[in-house]
Amino acid sequence: MISNDKVTEIFFDIDEFCKVFEPAFTQKLLEDGKKHRKRAFKMSMSEILTITVIFQLSGHRTFKHFYLFYIQKHMKSEFPDTVSYNRFTELMQANMVPLVLFMKTRCLGKSTGISFIDSTPLRVCKNKRIKVNKVFEGIATTGRSTMGWFHGFKLHLIVNDKGEILNFVLTQGNVDDRDPLKEGNILNEIFGKLYADKGYISKNLASMLFEDGLHLITGIRNNMKNVLMTMRDKILLRKRSVIETINDQLKNICHAEHSRHRSFGNFITNLVASLIAYSFQEKKPAIKFEEDIKSKGQLALFC
Repeated sequence: MISNDKVTEIFFDIDEFCKVFEPAFTQKLLEDGKKHRKRAFKMSMSEILTITVIFQLSGHRTFKHFYLFYIQKHMKSEFPDTVSYNRFTELMQANMVPLVLFMKTRCLGKSTGISFIDSTPLRVCKNKRIKVNKVFEGIATTGRSTMGWFHGFKLHLIVNDKGEILNFVLTQGNVDDRDPLKEGNILNEIFGKLYADKGYISKNLASMLFEDGLHLITGIRNNMKNVLMTMRDKILLRKRSVIETINDQLKNICHAEHSRHRSFGNFITNLVASLIAYSFQEKKPAIKFEEDIKSKGQLALFC
């Protein structure tokens, strides 16, 4: 169960963001020339976003049980003016924009020159129910990963050696892993070397990224010729499992993946909240790499 100190920490960061966001957002709203009633909400934006995020770290599997039996019963002092469950689910989706902006502006790490990229499937239903799934009809697609076929989306992540998320993008399940890199938006402010698995092998992609100052390093397939690389790169390529650990924590600790969504908006809210929740973890998967290794600068045969 999440501690009160952690709840306070998350609320403080979100509240500081909302103090800047709310006035700026209200000022930018378009007016239609009609008078509208400006009704004050019972719960503040900070409270709504905080509850949305701490659910991902609470250990509860369903948000309804978490809200009704934990927030409203055991956290009355922290959230005294809660609304009904149905109303809160409406407020969650209504506050999707500030949730995404908070993730993008306050929760992303900085590039250190050592980055890892990988994609992970986000299943929206079991395979036997693909044909009868109505919630994501026309949105989710069927794709294939190393674990087999799935129906849903792909989450593409870039992380640094400290385990911090640098950027992310969501695509349909049948999108090639290399496509987000070709578009380039996910690589903003990323520099140095980018380590990836064999699914990112592409001579044209590597050349394009190299021209932009980013060195893409991948493994090789069985039918490819051996290549030379520095021992440093070979060691770091083996450390690529750090991003797989992060993907596992996002799914099993922060609940980024489940099959109980009732709308696409609910899916996006849950995903972004899980990424924010991960950023508040005290201990993140990281790698320990000594710069002054004895073999630094030497070449190794990669096979």
